[in-house]
Amino acid sequence: MALMVGTGPFGRAPAGVFNFEVDAPAHRLYLERTPKRIRAVLSGEVVADSSDARLLHETGLMPVYYLPRSDVRDDLLEHSDTTTHCPFKGDAAYWHLRVGDDLCRDAVWAYPHPIDGAPPLAELVALRWDAVDAWYEEAERIGVHPRDPYHRCDVARSDRHVVVRVDGQVVADSHRARFVFETGLPRRTYLPPEDVDARFLVSSSTQTSCPYKGTTSRYHSIRVGDIVVEDAVWVYDDPHDEVAGIAGMLAFYDEKVELVDTVTRFEQPTSD
Repeated sequence: MALMVGTGPFGRAPAGVFNFEVDAPAHRLYLERTPKRIRAVLSGEVVADSSDARLLHETGLMPVYYLPRSDVRDDLLEHSDTTTHCPFKGDAAYWHLRVGDDLCRDAVWAYPHPIDGAPPLAELVALRWDAVDAWYEEAERIGVHPRDPYHRCDVARSDRHVVVRVDGQVVADSHRARFVFETGLPRRTYLPPEDVDARFLVSSSTQTSCPYKGTTSRYHSIRVGDIVVEDAVWVYDDPHDEVAGIAGMLAFYDEKVELVDTVTRFEQPTSD
């Protein structure tokens, strides 16, 4: 969620307002270079390695890496008869990607003759995200999709009084919350486990991944009497370094519980 998605400035439902009229088509494309080294690995082989990669931002879509053709191993590509048409970019050609006995069909595509008005894509190719086993920015493995440079994920300590209820029952009460402010998403509340009543938590096998926070280690449902709120709580035990402050804390879906926070106006902030 950032530049071209959701509530981003060029998304379909921008959260803010400009002081000028945006005289641009409803569907926008923006291609930019990234300073990061990008690598893709399949079956133990580095199949793409670029220090000259681009990010294509497109309305309503997550960013996509486009790499110079020379930065993808040509010896692993096999021509495909598949073609597709994009009204904003043109006709795409495809290649299969083969490493040993592993064949991933239509894993790579390009727009050799982009339409007028499209970004300069003619000398670039893209790899389908799930066609390879792993992606790396520099030496750090990333997941889900490329990180959007216009996306932020900030963790802030809070001294608000936070109470979480389900069907009137208090399941958490804390003055030690940490709030996560993530671009284009609602504020999320993380609480220390000591401030959550574990009697109401039921372990879940659900797991999710976020390119900015990492992979959740635990989910919990909340059971109050006969009421079960599925997957209302999640935990990152080993989050990415940028959000290390949420490690081991319990986050709550505001949409699934009653979460109320109160403040005392003009109160001095509590010290760290």
